[in-house]
Amino acid sequence: MSEVHCAAEASGLDVALVGRWLEHRNDVSALEALIARGFVVDTMEVAAPWSALPDVYARATAAIREVEHTIVASAHQSHSYTDGACLYFTFAGKPPEAERESYYRASWDAGQRAVLAHGGALSHHHGIGLNRARFVRDALGGGLDVLQSVKDALDPHGTLNPGKLGLRNPYGDPAWP
Repeated sequence: MSEVHCAAEASGLDVALVGRWLEHRNDVSALEALIARGFVVDTMEVAAPWSALPDVYARATAAIREVEHTIVASAHQSHSYTDGACLYFTFAGKPPEAERESYYRASWDAGQRAVLAHGGALSHHHGIGLNRARFVRDALGGGLDVLQSVKDALDPHGTLNPGKLGLRNPYGDPAWP
């Protein structure tokens, strides 16, 4: 019997229910069904100190809900540490087909800016990539210039991960985001 099953049994939880959760906790097929019907669905994970978590949660979910066509915005705590935790925000909306991309970007802008404004970090463990690159200046301030200097010194031609982390891209700006 697994450690989780032993813990469930010891606490009086239904072992079969815990087992079902373990087997299906990463199943996102229901989200695919929503996307196929025209919904825009995504998750945004961030980290924040314990003292900031209530505001980060409240402000980011409220900001995303204010984006036109949003149906739901919520979050759950997925990782915890002595100094803070990771929140996973999930949002969904159903904009007209022609507005899906702008809705997606507006939702991310609203949520991420609220997180940064209330003491949260730009990310937890999913990284920055192209989607979050536009927020790096807000997160790092003048630190972005230091990061660009290091990148220029180590990669003078900009060939490694061009356009990531909000740094200059010698190949031009990406079409998205």
